[in-house]
Amino acid sequence: TSNAGLRIRIAGHTDSRGSDEYNLALGQRRASAVKDWLSGRGIAADRMEIVSFGEERGTCADEEEGCWSRNRRAEFEVTVGGDRLTVPA
Repeated sequence: TSNAGLRIRIAGHTDSRGSDEYNLALGQRRASAVKDWLSGRGIAADRMEIVSFGEERGTCADEEEGCWSRNRRAEFEVTVGGDRLTVPA
């Protein structure tokens, strides 16, 4: 497979509403859902790790729906193999 040595971290994020405990669990579920989706499309699960930041790393701080929706996200970080990426044929 292309980029077999590539490893990624999937980080789950939430908006600022809800308790810290709730948001950390929600971020974990969000990251896990993304991992499951990628696994279902052929990416080996052992090439992915997940983490939750809850509301800690928001992209904006306004208390309105537009901001909240931007903060509800999953982000990807290449942790191994980024220096050897190839475009699949």
